[in-house]
Amino acid sequence: MAPLIALVVGTALARLAGLVGVAALDGWHPALRVGLALMFVVTGVVHFVPAYRADMVRMVPPGLPRPEFLVTLTGVLELVGAVGLLVPATARWAAGGLALLVLAMFPANVSAARRGVTLAGRPATPLVPRTVEQVFFVTVAAVISFGA
Repeated sequence: MAPLIALVVGTALARLAGLVGVAALDGWHPALRVGLALMFVVTGVVHFVPAYRADMVRMVPPGLPRPEFLVTLTGVLELVGAVGLLVPATARWAAGGLALLVLAMFPANVSAARRGVTLAGRPATPLVPRTVEQVFFVTVAAVISFGA
C-alpha cells in the first residue's frame, strides 16, 4: 500500500507545484514522473533497510539462485530508475525499464503471497490486490514511456 500512496501523493503534489508556477512540473506527464520516481525511491530504499531486507530475501522464489544478491540488484535498479525518471532525457527509457522490472519481480510477489511470507511482520499483499497494483504501476510507467 505504501508504494501506491507514494505514487498518488507524489503525483498530486508535483501537479500542484506545476499549477502554482513550477514550470518543470506543469502538466500531468512530468507530475507522473515525479510520483513514480517517489514510489521507486520508497520501494528501492526498503531493499536495504534491515527490518525489511530479510523478509524481502524470503520473498524470492525458492528456485532462484542468490536471493540476497537479487534483492540488492532490484533495489539498486529501482533507485537508478527513479533518478532516470527525473531526467527528461532518460525518463522514457527509465520508465520502460522499470515497467519490465515490475513484471520481472511479479513472480516474487506471487510466491510470497502463496507461501505466506511476511514483510516487517505484516502478511504479504494478497494476490488479487497485488496484481491490480502491479498492473497500475506498469500502466503508469507505460504512459510515461509512450506518452506526451
